[in-house]
Amino acid sequence: MRSVAMRVVVISLLAAGSTRCLAAQEIVDRIVARVENDIILLSDVRALSRYQQLLDGTSETDGQILDRLIDQWIVRTEANVSRFPPPTGSEIDRGMERIQKSLGSAEEYESRKKLYGLKDQDIRAMVVMQLYLSNYLDSRFRPAVRLEPQAIEDFYRNSVVPRAKARGQAPPSLDAAREFIEEALMQNGINGQADQWLKESRTRLHIEKFLDTGAK
Repeated sequence: MRSVAMRVVVISLLAAGSTRCLAAQEIVDRIVARVENDIILLSDVRALSRYQQLLDGTSETDGQILDRLIDQWIVRTEANVSRFPPPTGSEIDRGMERIQKSLGSAEEYESRKKLYGLKDQDIRAMVVMQLYLSNYLDSRFRPAVRLEPQAIEDFYRNSVVPRAKARGQAPPSLDAAREFIEEALMQNGINGQADQWLKESRTRLHIEKFLDTGAK
């Protein structure tokens, strides 16, 4: 959600072949984008790809991930300038717990970590950055989002009721679902405003890409 260009590179160097492996790493890792005076590396793209695969079993294309990293750079830079506070330890712990629970079991979590070459500290670093960025966007745009009563009723009728029926459940009342609906609409509003801000911010920045966006 690093600095945006998170330096998460897993390198295994065997004692007998460290020079050869290091040379190979230098060839593989390269600059894939410049944003103002900062850079994003191919290893940053690979790190986020592995994290996405851990969570979802798949990942976006390299081009999509690079665009996401550029957006993260914009948000991180703005948050740093405003001296936005980092997430608390309890927030980070809850984020780690959510990831483990989403994978079903501790065994599956450990299995996926091994499969995608990640360690707990790698995952925790991603969680910290995601929380930092999402907390900043929430604080910046939430006050400007206005929820209309009609939008709440429409969401209830078009989303909550059909979803409950599809599960064979009785739909909750509008009052019972109101808090959930309001937060869902609030997040939609925050996302919409953030997307527009990011598009406008990109036009004011010097951004160069050196990645074949068709690559996976």
